[in-house]
Amino acid sequence: MPRAGTLPTVLTGVFLTILDFFIVNVAIPAIQRDLHAGPAAIEWVVAGYGLAYGSGLVLGGRLGDVLGRRRMFAVGLALFTLASIGCGLAPGAGALIAARVAQGVAAAVLAPQVLAILRTAYSGAAQARALNAYAMTMGLAAVFGQLIGGLLIQADLFGLGWRACFLVNVPIGVAALALTRRVVPESRTGAPVRLDLGGAVLVTLALVAILLPLIEGREQGWPLWTWLSPVAAVVLFVAYGRRRHASPLIDLTLFRERAFTAGLLTQLAFTMGMAAYFLIFALYVQDGVGLDALQAGLIFAPIGAGYLAASLLAPRFVAWFGRQTIALGGLIRAAGLVAILAMVASGAAVGWLAPALAVDGFGMGLALAPIMGTVLARVAPQQAGAAAGVLTTTQQVGSALGVGIVGIVFYGSLPDGVSQAFQHGLVYLVAIAIAVAGLVQLVPRAAGARTRVKEESIA
Repeated sequence: MPRAGTLPTVLTGVFLTILDFFIVNVAIPAIQRDLHAGPAAIEWVVAGYGLAYGSGLVLGGRLGDVLGRRRMFAVGLALFTLASIGCGLAPGAGALIAARVAQGVAAAVLAPQVLAILRTAYSGAAQARALNAYAMTMGLAAVFGQLIGGLLIQADLFGLGWRACFLVNVPIGVAALALTRRVVPESRTGAPVRLDLGGAVLVTLALVAILLPLIEGREQGWPLWTWLSPVAAVVLFVAYGRRRHASPLIDLTLFRERAFTAGLLTQLAFTMGMAAYFLIFALYVQDGVGLDALQAGLIFAPIGAGYLAASLLAPRFVAWFGRQTIALGGLIRAAGLVAILAMVASGAAVGWLAPALAVDGFGMGLALAPIMGTVLARVAPQQAGAAAGVLTTTQQVGSALGVGIVGIVFYGSLPDGVSQAFQHGLVYLVAIAIAVAGLVQLVPRAAGARTRVKEESIA
């Protein structure tokens, strides 16, 4: 049974893992100057974390099923705290990338336990409220990560500069770790499970084969290996699908549920647009407009305000519109991004972007919580860890893919100026937002969070 501190403790863990994907955005110019990092190195600082995070999540979920979700949450939190120290003390770009990958691995152990704990510790309306709090925490960490990063860099605590963006995790991680054993209930699957380490290797290699050419291809002139690498990824995924294992890494029976599969595709598209957007917007307002780190962080505040407002209203929207709430969120995002594109193209001052940024944030918040409710709505409790691993894998792989793709668009257009590169990136992001609205139509009409959110509203 959950205790009073269960929800805030586990949400602190997921807040840190999402925060660290986005907090680096406003720190990128300082990291480039301090560590003499090029564009590919910067993309790896962002996407390397997401790749390690995403590729290890399913295995992390299975570890929780076997060894105990509270135990693996604590292990992941401890490792994440140590890796954050490594990031904060990194002497060069290579060391920072390595520490970021280590952070991603630790996050992959920690994060899937959170959704599994929420699915097993709560039920009914309480579970719906917990999942909504989870979605709100993710969004706030993503949106306000830039503001937190800007404040830390501007404060220059102890002369740490950008390094404080990572070292701030240490006291928070230690405090959450101290509470975990006292307030988080333990749970594990009752069925015997044998870890599929071979499957984990195949899935990780396949994901690397997809992302590697997206990040390295443009700088290296698209040599032959960048075209062969996606083919290799397909071969690796097929090899995984043909394997036979008593306890497979990915429970393929999950995909027999149409709501689960369609929801994952929608989630993939959503996250491909979100992480990519925050990266190029941070680069635009600093390298293009000339804002400092704090000013750049503050310009994200309207997005956060819109996101928070939508998160609070999302349960009522879902009660009224069901899965179409996700489509509405995608279309509102697209409208906000088109408005931003028009104003940037006209040369409007960055302060005039605030209303459009708020609209964009509102669309984000309206879409995110219903997507997760849809994906997990029909998952059996004994599959909670596996499903949570697949869901969070999709989130992080989508983020890493989005960064890789938008990097090609943005840096490929950079010779024409930062503003032009940002506009080209926005065109890609508008297309992604519209794709979210289209993909959610594949979700069965009866699926999703409508009934559960009605219960929550009544409660």
